[in-house]
Amino acid sequence: FKSNTRGESSVMTIRNNPLTPAFADLPDEIPIFPLPGMAVMPGTQLPLNIFEPRYLRMVFDVLATHRMIGMVQPEPDSTDSQTPSVYRTGTAGRITSFSETKDGRLMILLTGVCRFEIREELADQRPYRSVTADWSRFASDYEESEDSIPDRTALFSALRAYCDTNQVDIAWKEAEELEDQALIDLLMVHLPLDVQEKQALIECIGLDDRTRLLQGLLDMSNAHNNGPPSLRH
Repeated sequence: FKSNTRGESSVMTIRNNPLTPAFADLPDEIPIFPLPGMAVMPGTQLPLNIFEPRYLRMVFDVLATHRMIGMVQPEPDSTDSQTPSVYRTGTAGRITSFSETKDGRLMILLTGVCRFEIREELADQRPYRSVTADWSRFASDYEESEDSIPDRTALFSALRAYCDTNQVDIAWKEAEELEDQALIDLLMVHLPLDVQEKQALIECIGLDDRTRLLQGLLDMSNAHNNGPPSLRH
């Protein structure tokens, strides 16, 4: 929630951006990047440090085509570190900037475009994983939401308590000035929620459901941390 000049994430408008593909032009196939606890939502930005050879190859390949990468989370009980089982819903982001480092890494900025469901994983000879993507369930990611946060005062009260307990640093003035959808999506992307909580939020189609779930998660965490010691363990 801080200025981009400090390398932090912010919100971008994807609608009416001539560099963003139209919904009908989203690619049928995209590579996926499985990372636990890492998410991006339409309009949010996620900085990534790419250093594994297979993912360096992935970035160079997509830079030559549609620049799209699907961010997905591994399932918590997956035991395969190289090809973990992943959740079937993720968010595709477009590489909107990148730079090389002297030691051979790539620093990229991924801007969320649209959520997708994995139709099937492709069997090919590339070192990274690719899937066919079904975008149809999330066409609303390209539309202005008419939903709103029902009680911003209650949300910020729960958020402040959560951030105090979990030592999360937020630029409160900037956060309070964000529009409802931008605020909720930034919170769900950047708060230190566990994998299953973050996944549940990703899969909420509308802002209304996402807001209710996020508020419930904050309230539940705060109640747990403020309860008797016997309930905290």
